[in-house]
Amino acid sequence: MPSRMPDLAPSDRNVTAWLARFAVVMAVLLALPVNPLHGNSLFAAEETVFDRVNKRLVKITGSGGLRGLPPYGTGLIISPEGHIITVWNHVLDERVVTITLPDGKSTSGEVLGADPELDVAVLKVEATDLPYFDLEQATDVGSGTRVLAFSNMFRVAAGDEPFSVLHGVVAAKVKLQARKGVFDVPYKGPVYILDAITNNSGSGGGVVVTRDGRLVAMIGREVRNAQTNTWINYAVPISALQVAVADIRAGRVNRRETEEDDLPTAGKRYSPVDFGLVMVPDVVARTPAFIDRVLPGTQASEAGLRSNDLVLFVNDDLIPSCRVLKETLGKLRAGDTVRLVVRRGNELLTLDWKAPDKPDQ
Repeated sequence: MPSRMPDLAPSDRNVTAWLARFAVVMAVLLALPVNPLHGNSLFAAEETVFDRVNKRLVKITGSGGLRGLPPYGTGLIISPEGHIITVWNHVLDERVVTITLPDGKSTSGEVLGADPELDVAVLKVEATDLPYFDLEQATDVGSGTRVLAFSNMFRVAAGDEPFSVLHGVVAAKVKLQARKGVFDVPYKGPVYILDAITNNSGSGGGVVVTRDGRLVAMIGREVRNAQTNTWINYAVPISALQVAVADIRAGRVNRRETEEDDLPTAGKRYSPVDFGLVMVPDVVARTPAFIDRVLPGTQASEAGLRSNDLVLFVNDDLIPSCRVLKETLGKLRAGDTVRLVVRRGNELLTLDWKAPDKPDQ
């Protein structure tokens, strides 16, 4: 005897008809092509943008651990040849850091240079044909724009795992007034204030994009508002970084180029002690430029420098070692402006000095 469907109550028939119509609608939607910039649904667009952004970010591992500083961060690939930008911070204290590429492979990355005023650094890995963010295609957005923030906050991912992503809104675009500890942050330019908890450990160097995947900004460091003492969730517009990044990539830095025969005569070159700095013993080829002690009554003493402060920059020259610090100071002449950027724990201190008239013999 042939089987027979049971009679359905009116309410059951209504539910069945609704489910049938829903199935038809879903089948039509799933059959439509999905464009990453114009998805057919919010979730489809986000899934595609998520995949695209993850292929253009890297995980950075470097210095840290001292006083609880996290030894990790995030970076944006900005060229197919492996140029990367990230936040300039303690993670990059070493000239060479470890970069984990989107496919999970780790390689060495060289710090090409940095602009401490903008808190941006450029790294380089040996690679070809990498997916990348084109900085020239970055867009500026206004308040109320819904955005996505990608980063490796809290080092959730270590290999080829996807980055963390937060949904947020651009609350405002203002000039940054922030501090790290007791020191003001050098960058005073425009930033996007975000309505999302984006600036966590490891997030610095992450990326902010629009909901359809357009590049907007780079996530900054963990800092506090200088006026309210509250933590700030902010990102620096890519448009504010473009010139500095291009200069670093091209080797155009504001350093003093001096020919050998134009150097001060032997015995007349400046050294750290002429400014009141006694550095740690230079025992290896790349001994970090830590201050051992500060001489009383000197510029360094009056500026409040202390033992264990680390010299990061002299003017715009990166100082990776005690040896480089001595060489850089040795090129100065009497009256030259000397700008030092020094790290104390997780704080940055910027000092402006003048080279004394007569260096000690």
